[in-house]
Amino acid sequence: MAQDLKVRYSDKDLAEFKALIEDKIEKAKSHLELLKSSYMNDGNNGTDDTSPTFKAFEEGSETMSKEANTQLAIRQEKFIRDLKNALLRIENKTYGICRVTGKLINKERLKLVPHATLSIEAKNMQK
Repeated sequence: MAQDLKVRYSDKDLAEFKALIEDKIEKAKSHLELLKSSYMNDGNNGTDDTSPTFKAFEEGSETMSKEANTQLAIRQEKFIRDLKNALLRIENKTYGICRVTGKLINKERLKLVPHATLSIEAKNMQK
């Protein structure tokens, strides 16, 4: 009986994806640091001497901005985690294989969404 060879990307392809993902992780980490520093700073813009109405408006706006930045930071942390999981799949040589169909995920899709675990076909089945 013929040996069951799994379909996978070549080591050369995996190395290219690894470089792409590592680059994305570095960019994502620096973006995360920017987000964290923006919601952790004291936010004092020298408005102590302005009218109470403006100060209240600014504090409300600042709170919304901090919440938005916190949400963005959470999403960025998840993105970094997903990218690191993709690196593990590269090490295991299972990267780029759809977890539903078992077929290779299109290279163009992986270049756009390097942490993808579903092919477009499988993603469309979920709808």
